[in-house]
Amino acid sequence: MNNRYATFWIWLALCPLAVDFKSVDENGSRLTQILLTVPALGAALVLALIAPRFAAGNRFSSLVMAALLLTVPCSVVPHVLQGNDIGNYLRVLLPFMLLMAGYLATCRPWHVKRVEQIELAMFSGMVVSLLFAFGYGMAVGGGLETVRFRIVSVVFLALQGLLLHEIVVARRITRFKLLLFLISLAIELLSVTRSLLVGTALLFCLATWLAAPSLQQLLRSLARTAVIAVALVGGTVVIGSALFPSVAAHWTQRLQAAKATAAGMDPTTATRLAEIKDQLDQVRSNHLSLLLGRGYGHNYRYSPDYLPALADQMTKEEFYAINEWAAGHNFWVYQLFAGGLVFGLALPLIVLYALVRGSLFYRRWRRAAPDAPYLAVLGRSLLVLAALPATSIGGNPLGPRFSGLVYGVALGLLVATQLRLERIAVRRTAPGNAQPAQAMPSLPLQGQRP
Repeated sequence: MNNRYATFWIWLALCPLAVDFKSVDENGSRLTQILLTVPALGAALVLALIAPRFAAGNRFSSLVMAALLLTVPCSVVPHVLQGNDIGNYLRVLLPFMLLMAGYLATCRPWHVKRVEQIELAMFSGMVVSLLFAFGYGMAVGGGLETVRFRIVSVVFLALQGLLLHEIVVARRITRFKLLLFLISLAIELLSVTRSLLVGTALLFCLATWLAAPSLQQLLRSLARTAVIAVALVGGTVVIGSALFPSVAAHWTQRLQAAKATAAGMDPTTATRLAEIKDQLDQVRSNHLSLLLGRGYGHNYRYSPDYLPALADQMTKEEFYAINEWAAGHNFWVYQLFAGGLVFGLALPLIVLYALVRGSLFYRRWRRAAPDAPYLAVLGRSLLVLAALPATSIGGNPLGPRFSGLVYGVALGLLVATQLRLERIAVRRTAPGNAQPAQAMPSLPLQGQRP
């Protein structure tokens, strides 16, 4: 707590990119994007430099750090080998750089007051992003088919995950949090995006499971969550359908899109599969590409195997004219495409491992010491990070910049909190110390600045 400017750096790191409108509309001003990104990246790096340090290392934190090093700095290897455009490479790499910077800034034993500030700044940034994306998307105008692509924040599911922790797990329901969640459901309804609904459902399931460390509690939590879900979703759907009749028609059209095509496959699914097929074909084209990948910013197209399925949507000339370089819509496949087996699989695997390990760790501590210090921080960071695979159902969550920073912060808090709780457990079992874990004060750990 002895750095007087730490609060300033925290807010500077986590708030400017909340209004990163290029994440919503790719036609934004480059100068504006630079003015938003450079301060956030710089402030995150400053926090990493001034942050306290753990006195000893940890295998889990070492694995996460190794995965990030393989993903971000080592990405230059396939870039050089493939000779990709340097500008495209840096544009795609930037969200991953922000992810690593956010992790380095928060995987430290910050004082409890600093952790509160980090969480508050992250929450405020996500709320601003939710409202700004919706307002900006509606201001741009156009029909529902056009607007629905612009009104969803890049950290939409991350904010929902945090709110679900407060509503379902912690049961700290306030009017403000409930209103925010209802707003998110309304935006979800207006966006007519099926993958968002699936992501919300998965986060609901995870929150319910985390809230119930025993079978009896799980049954009670399931009943309580079902009532909350039916009330919130049902009410939002009824009110939304009454106020916006066209939304219900669009949902019906989206759900029946596959039946309206000759190939029996809706256009969105066909384009995603065509993109995935071409990336997999490229990365499997030779042994070097399979091992090291094609590099961030490498060009890809749609596989001609899916041309018949898209015949009603675009001409043959339009299909073969597609030439993309941005991060692909499928996070898991694009990581393999860009980094191969050596550099591409580390990040997806460590995210899954962190979620599984953190969830089991949280349930064990919630059952044994529900009032343990920092346990709530672990729960919130788990549900925010869980939004990464949930978002990947319909896109690449590490394509936009702000989402990369938020997921990096969540991963850092998850790692640091687990290490702190492990050390509390060691202190508890030390000879001559019979103090219960839930009564342990939030004292600085060894090697931490007061």
